[in-house]
Amino acid sequence: MSISKKMLEFGQHASWIRKMFEEGVKMKAQYGEDQVYDFSLGNPDLPPPPEFDQTLRALAAEAAPGSHKYMPNGGYPYVREKLAARVSAEQRVTIGGGDVLMTCGAAGGLNVILKAILDPGDEVILLSPYFVEYNFYVDNHGGAPKVVATGKDFDLDLNAIVAAINPKTKAIIINSPNNPTGQIYSDHSLHKLGHILEAASRKFGAIYLISDEPYRKIVFDGHEAPSIFTNYQNSIIVSSFSKDLSLPGERIGFIACHPGIDSRADLIDAMTLANRILGFVNAPAMMQRVVAELQAVTVDCGIYARRRELFCRILKDAGYDFLPPKGAFYIFPKSPLADEVQFVSILKENRILAVPGRGFGAPGYFRLAFCVEDQIIERSAVAFAKAMQQARGQA
Repeated sequence: MSISKKMLEFGQHASWIRKMFEEGVKMKAQYGEDQVYDFSLGNPDLPPPPEFDQTLRALAAEAAPGSHKYMPNGGYPYVREKLAARVSAEQRVTIGGGDVLMTCGAAGGLNVILKAILDPGDEVILLSPYFVEYNFYVDNHGGAPKVVATGKDFDLDLNAIVAAINPKTKAIIINSPNNPTGQIYSDHSLHKLGHILEAASRKFGAIYLISDEPYRKIVFDGHEAPSIFTNYQNSIIVSSFSKDLSLPGERIGFIACHPGIDSRADLIDAMTLANRILGFVNAPAMMQRVVAELQAVTVDCGIYARRRELFCRILKDAGYDFLPPKGAFYIFPKSPLADEVQFVSILKENRILAVPGRGFGAPGYFRLAFCVEDQIIERSAVAFAKAMQQARGQA
């Protein structure tokens, strides 16, 4: 067979999110858009802020010579300086433009980091529930994923992390606010994690803490994503503008390194090279210029907060067991049936599209994305109640 056996296997276990999204396309064609409650894909429905369109038009009208040429593989130096100023304020640690690389989204950034740090067989700890693609990204660069469960409240299980660290451990990826749970890891937990990784690094060599933060600005109830840099020196942040500016299709993100990270110059050089040889070459030129002007701008998170309250009320009234999310735009309820795939099928019978938790490394749960119009959430109430009644009849 001419196709890679590994890719065939990956295809069989590929993203549940995309599978459910494709199911939604078929169902909407059959029943009509307003008769299907599609909570499968974390695709922001909010338009970018007005400042985005204004800035894009202004920059496009300039038509300056060389606007669309190659630039350094790490991105425009002035853009990196602006990102460094933002990250310095968020992290309460001063970094410079040389500590930042512009990337093709956070996904591109994660692959750049892993390409730069992994040797074949190196292990990367993933905390379940985790973003579905992490396994693939680690495998892309010869690494071995090592899954460690979080606690009952989806906060860090520090004892489990300690037990998982060994001489092969090269990195741990955290995602906070988290997809799919909406959990924000506490500053107290991150402080303790920093001490754990410092001790392990002295014993085994540098272990990198990679913090995936595309939802940093989407938080509720006064919560705040803590600083990673103040808690651990060998840390790297990767993020994007897909969620806070509603630009997922533009593929623009960045990497920021702690200025005191081990082998800083070699690491930056390796990531810059990885950005090129992975085929990204550089982040999109126009989007770099646009986001540089929008560091203090974000979508109206109050809309997501309103939807969260509406969704939580509907689920609570129908008898679902869940933790209200502190950030991002997902809810991760416990399945009323032991087999959450079976329950997701019941939801589908009621024209609700959700994603099974096993796709996130957490069987027994399912994910709902509330980056959809309020009316869709409102109209789903009867269907959620009916699905719960059906599940109770089968339990």
